[in-house]
Amino acid sequence: MLIYPAIDLIGGRCVRLKHGCFDDVTEYGEPFAQARAFAEAGATWVHVVDLDGARAGAPAQHELIGAIARESGLRVQSGGGVRERAHVEALLEAGVARVVVGSAAVKRPADVRAWVEALGAERVCCAFDVRAVANGYEAAVDGWAKGSGRMLGDVLAQYPEGALRHALVTDISRDGVLTGPNVALMAGLASQRPDVLIQASGGVATLEDLKALRAAGAAGAIIGRALYERRFTLEDALAS
Repeated sequence: MLIYPAIDLIGGRCVRLKHGCFDDVTEYGEPFAQARAFAEAGATWVHVVDLDGARAGAPAQHELIGAIARESGLRVQSGGGVRERAHVEALLEAGVARVVVGSAAVKRPADVRAWVEALGAERVCCAFDVRAVANGYEAAVDGWAKGSGRMLGDVLAQYPEGALRHALVTDISRDGVLTGPNVALMAGLASQRPDVLIQASGGVATLEDLKALRAAGAAGAIIGRALYERRFTLEDALAS
């Protein structure tokens, strides 16, 4: 399982949000120093979210994110406000290795399938942010601001085998609150879609959480607040 330490950016600074809420922000400093620290700890990838872009509906910090990739030597997976093919291309040209597409992947699957086909399955990751509802998990859109009215299983069905290689799934209720990941959800997805490499996001608080996600079949895990609050070291996470 690949470990993706996370950097969330607002105004060029590292932050973490609680439940994706822009009114509940904790600042953690300067992104270049953080990326260097991740690289020195042995990371090969970093997950960078342009929160200004997510709020604006178009990438806002792609030049900074490209500079982070060049300066740190890490492979960068990044998203935030990616709504059009031109947004994907701008991030790739800036030096991002893999671009994360969120709301568009839910709202316009035909377009996103075409982007994956044209740009390469290794260079695009679809992000599905979900909330538990009575009959399963509903996909949220527009920076988690509203529900799409579509269930996660139905959304994934729009990406048949061969149409998607990487998917990032976030249980919004667990994001930024260190309550543990939704292992059952990730296990179900890994079983239902063995053709897709599922990255788990939201809730990781302990090394045991990482072991549970690995056992569940997750291909990757995003780790944010647990690292910043020193619940464990990145070195230990990479070795777990």
